[in-house]
Amino acid sequence: MSIYFRGFIIGISIAAPVGPIGLLCIRRTLADGRLSGFVSGLGAASADAVYGVVAGFGLTFLSSFLIQQQIWFRVFGGAFLCYLGVRTMISSPGQDSPQVNNKTLASNYFSIFILTLTNPMTILSFVAIFAGLGLAEGRGDYRLAIQMVLGVFSGSALWWLMLSFGVGIFRERVTPLWLLWINRAAGVLILGFGLAAILSAV
Repeated sequence: MSIYFRGFIIGISIAAPVGPIGLLCIRRTLADGRLSGFVSGLGAASADAVYGVVAGFGLTFLSSFLIQQQIWFRVFGGAFLCYLGVRTMISSPGQDSPQVNNKTLASNYFSIFILTLTNPMTILSFVAIFAGLGLAEGRGDYRLAIQMVLGVFSGSALWWLMLSFGVGIFRERVTPLWLLWINRAAGVLILGFGLAAILSAV
């Protein structure tokens, strides 16, 4: 349980900083409801778990490949962010309650999952945190590694659950006009993150 709890703390610490993923989840919560925002967050939590597996099981060949190809990942991720930013800016909030179906939720999940995976530098964060907490010593024990990865996923998922439900409290107070300006502001910020990612790769 000690290893699981450490992974849990790592999951929260990785997910908590507000960036383009957080902005997208907040915007989707306000526009489409708590479930949409939470499912989007689960996509990020799943990607964190994937990188946790890479770091926890000591898959150095895979982590080395991801780091070596980080320029292309940044370009792809930046371009995807630019697309989502422009799409967010031009989206018009509907007057009626949004219809969220399984197809929409799947799109929300996989778009954030892929976007989070395009940041291979996250693997360095996991490796550094694991080493700092002494988890690197247990890499040979797959049972401990599985506990740790489950902890990472649980911590990250809990953060997105709290964020989506917390933001959802204010959803009923957001008028269509306010949501329109929120879409534009979030779109500009997300577009900025995307351009910054592309420029950093160049």
